[in-house]
Amino acid sequence: MSLSPYGLLDLPWWGCVLVTFATIQTMFLGVTLYLHRDQSHGGLILHPALRHMFRFWLWFSSGAVTREWVAVHRKHHACADREGDPHSPVVFGLRRVLFEGFELYRAAGSDPDTLRNYGRGTPDDWLERHVYARHTYLGIVLFVLAHLALFGVAGIIMIAVHLAAQPFFAGGVINGLGHAVGYRSFEMPSTATNLVPWALLLGGEELHNNHHAFPRSARFAVQRWEVDIGWLWIRLFGAFGLARVRWVAPRPHLERRGRELDADTVRALFTNRLHVLRDYARRVVLPVCRELRRHEPQGSLPAGASQLLIRHPALLAEEARRRLRELLERYEVLRRVVEYREALQQLWENAATSHAPAQLREWCRGAEDSGIGALREFARGLAAYAPSRA
Repeated sequence: MSLSPYGLLDLPWWGCVLVTFATIQTMFLGVTLYLHRDQSHGGLILHPALRHMFRFWLWFSSGAVTREWVAVHRKHHACADREGDPHSPVVFGLRRVLFEGFELYRAAGSDPDTLRNYGRGTPDDWLERHVYARHTYLGIVLFVLAHLALFGVAGIIMIAVHLAAQPFFAGGVINGLGHAVGYRSFEMPSTATNLVPWALLLGGEELHNNHHAFPRSARFAVQRWEVDIGWLWIRLFGAFGLARVRWVAPRPHLERRGRELDADTVRALFTNRLHVLRDYARRVVLPVCRELRRHEPQGSLPAGASQLLIRHPALLAEEARRRLRELLERYEVLRRVVEYREALQQLWENAATSHAPAQLREWCRGAEDSGIGALREFARGLAAYAPSRA
């Protein structure tokens, strides 16, 4: 059954669905590969032909202007979840970001200061100045006319679905839900979350927590069980010489045999510091809290205590800070767990100094003698970290 009797292409309903899916996915691919990984952060270098193909398609199918998108996104990272963030649910509320994300984006993209401070290095050729940036809505007009000519009446529905996709999914879901629900592999001052571990529908952008942890990484999947569809496209384009990866997030290289705690160990720990903190939460904080619950009277350790200890301090509200202080005052073992974590982070700040290996050995000796079993086992495992072979 045809849904487009007056168009040049007489497609069945499923053909219209496939075409719409393809146009939306190409748009998302342009956003994640060109605007995000290439232009905003530089972890990926696309071939000039591929860059311009995406630049044209984004203007044609969504009215996106490279400099505006890049400037707004860079400002989002610079002010993540603080005053000045263009579209944080912490600042504006989740409901507003979900349903008015496009308006927030447009407001930030039209601010001259934002463009001047965060939009540097984006295309500034004749086409950008005289066509793409000057006539932002001309592309959408041409897109609409092309759909009506090719698909007739069915094109109206196809246009509506396509034009709603980017504001809702990219603007609302990623910028909204991607800072509210999901799982967090890495703790940092941003509330960013990974929506799903298999990021297949939005170009890989669903792995938002990983991206905030390693903004320059051309690969958003960090854990070995995560899938970033954008990375698969990068590998495909790279095979044809159309893409070059400049940097990817590190993955720890662990050696089974015991190693001396030396400068290489310190460098490996510093490089993988977010992974180490993640392991500290899983292998020290959580086991210590479970042990306390087994030995303390029922209900004496408040629900959510482990999350208070794991959560980045910058994200704790005043009430949460007060409850954390009470926990640390009441339980010496929790206070020591936090102190050792802070001391480890302080060691990373001195990673480039010559006395860092001695400080690491001293930290490990203290952990061994702490009487905290989980902390002792964690300290013994640090010697396995080694510089990557790549």
